[in-house]
Amino acid sequence: MGKPSATKQAMVVFGALAVGWLAIELAFKPFLDKARSAMNKTDPAHDPDDVVVVEGTSTEETSTKTDETPKDA
Repeated sequence: MGKPSATKQAMVVFGALAVGWLAIELAFKPFLDKARSAMNKTDPAHDPDDVVVVEGTSTEETSTKTDETPKDA
């Protein structure tokens, strides 16, 4: 057995990375599924920093009030 070539070493490294990635995907599958579905539900146009919280109200109440305001005003 001679010295392994660069191509063979690259293929072994690539194979090890692929097996590692698959192991992580399988080990954390429930968490990753929840995270991916949550990311799919998000609205990229919504900026949570723009929500103004008035004292005594929750963010849900203020967001529904802003949705009811007329767009012409």
